[in-house]
Amino acid sequence: MSFILIYIHLDPANHCTLTYISFARLVLLFESWSKLDNRQYLIRQLICFSVAVLCCMVASSVVAQDVALERPADLEFVRDNAGMIDEADSQHIREICRNLLAEKATPIIVVTIDSMAKHGGKGQSIEKFATQLFDRWQIGHARLGKTEWNTGILLLISKGDRKARIELGAGWGRSENVLCQSIMDDHIIYHFKQGNFSTGIVAGVEALDKMGRKLTIPSQPRPWWHYAAVVGAIGLGVFTIVSLQRSGANGWAWLFWGVVFSIIGLVLYNMLTSSSSSSSSGFGSSYGGGSSGGGGATGSW
Repeated sequence: MSFILIYIHLDPANHCTLTYISFARLVLLFESWSKLDNRQYLIRQLICFSVAVLCCMVASSVVAQDVALERPADLEFVRDNAGMIDEADSQHIREICRNLLAEKATPIIVVTIDSMAKHGGKGQSIEKFATQLFDRWQIGHARLGKTEWNTGILLLISKGDRKARIELGAGWGRSENVLCQSIMDDHIIYHFKQGNFSTGIVAGVEALDKMGRKLTIPSQPRPWWHYAAVVGAIGLGVFTIVSLQRSGANGWAWLFWGVVFSIIGLVLYNMLTSSSSSSSSGFGSSYGGGSSGGGGATGSW
């Protein structure tokens, strides 16, 4: 008797286990096809086979469960659900992340959990869990002006699963995967294996901060008044010099007023520049439509 075995592997992220379907009876079904007195048996086998196929189709269409986890507020950066970070270290991490966000528009979000199953990730890999979390929270700025950005960083640690993941925004591509793996192995997991969780997380954040500072933020377009102020200052300077040369001592009055107006113009320019920078930077938020690009690194201890 012939025996046919088909092996179907469904992604564990969809909460489906490995499914095996034996079609041995299907062979018997065809062998009995020509026997008229076996029609009822044939019908039963067809029904069993149809049910098996239907179950597989339903299983393959199951979608991953929603990740149930509240994201940190803006400028909070840390969500220590598993109690793995000391208070002093938590403050230090926030300071690092705050500076990196302000200077490089790159947020680092640190999350610890007791287990993935506790937050809707039963059966998922930590890579899949981190990607869903990253995309749901929209970590990082998708764009800066007209420039594609998306350089957010998620550091996820699942204490009960004994796994950690660095997930990178799509703007990183896969260019820093090797560096991320080094950070994971040498800075994070190294300390985790010694039971120093808080130290390992701080070391990981410090290393990710150094990685993030290799980026350069594109300069924003200058407003029209910047060029007008420059032209005005140059024109005033030329006018003052010409007046001084033509009028001799009487030209010092023009020089005096030239200096006064130059100082006033410089003060106004700095005020406007400062105002423009603070209103257009938009780096006060850790979340701005960012999405995961699949890059990063995974570790376990």
